[in-house]
Amino acid sequence: MSYRAYQQITRRRSRQIHVGPVAVGGDAPISVQTMTNTPTTDVAATVAQIQRAERAGVDIVRVSCPDAESTAALAAIVRAVSVPIVADIHFHYKRAIEAAEAGAACLRINPGNIGSAERVREVIKAARDHGCSMRIGVNAGSLERHLLEKYGEPNPEALVESALEHAKILEDHDFHEFKISVKASDVFLAVAAYQQLAEICDHPLHIGITEAGGRRTGTVKSAIGLGSLLWAGIGDTVRVSLSAEPEEEVLVGWEILKSLGLRHRGVRVISCPSCARQGFNVIETVAKLEERLAHIETPLTLSIIGCVVNGPGEALMTDLGVTGGGNGRHMVYHAGKTDHTIAAEGMIDHIVDLVEAKAAELAQAPKQAAE
Repeated sequence: MSYRAYQQITRRRSRQIHVGPVAVGGDAPISVQTMTNTPTTDVAATVAQIQRAERAGVDIVRVSCPDAESTAALAAIVRAVSVPIVADIHFHYKRAIEAAEAGAACLRINPGNIGSAERVREVIKAARDHGCSMRIGVNAGSLERHLLEKYGEPNPEALVESALEHAKILEDHDFHEFKISVKASDVFLAVAAYQQLAEICDHPLHIGITEAGGRRTGTVKSAIGLGSLLWAGIGDTVRVSLSAEPEEEVLVGWEILKSLGLRHRGVRVISCPSCARQGFNVIETVAKLEERLAHIETPLTLSIIGCVVNGPGEALMTDLGVTGGGNGRHMVYHAGKTDHTIAAEGMIDHIVDLVEAKAAELAQAPKQAAE
């Protein structure tokens, strides 16, 4: 939780909907999403991928349903996982109905693209009957022809107009359990479109920079785009789109939210880039600690600083800290105060033990307070 005025983010007020048990919008925590990339018909592979994303902390997972075989497999997938599943539907209204019947918690669909008014009514009825919400997913790469002709190119106004046209179809049928996304691979275009949309409606917004790229480039683009929006209070659920495994998207999404104080999960490591003053190999130490502490869900902070220039100061603001010292001895801090020294040998094992103990202590505190 923020504790300084300059760290406060005032979130845009939006209506709240539900994707299964996960609330989206209103005062609900900003949820983290990803999408599977296995063939949906391969139930075992898809379930395994979702379970890896669950361990990484995902809240919602989207699964593509391009054909009847995929929606048939969806029922087994939904039963095998713990998180709500969004069925990704394009054009064919029967796939949306089948996905709702199979247990999807949400349908990602643009109602204007699935045919006649009667077909739209059938999809909305299926969503109502099976407790599905919807996501209107506008993408700069697949805008409607009439909007491209009107505006000459994908621009913020075209994305917003497309979103509102699709939203009106659902609202005209008195269906309001939906969220909207207006994604683009261009950071400027996506951010501008979301800013415009946020000003003129109260629908919950699913934000993302689509087709952002590989693990490194996509992470940078997503951090810039999503960070800009989240800092301005825009966004109710996020997906980081990377050419990488889904669990990587989840981890990056969490790091973006954690860096802004919007969600808290796991160990947040504050570490220096290292230099000739370092008393131990900071880069190697941090890499090993991040791997060995990935299983911890309790929020806590750990500073790993190679020397005494910034180490004590950073340790003041973290739950645990280590600062490099001379003669192969390094100082350990607990709650900002010097606690004991450790030798370089066995230091990583010692830090892991300290963090696990601290996590257990912090997790137990709310239970004791409630008793």
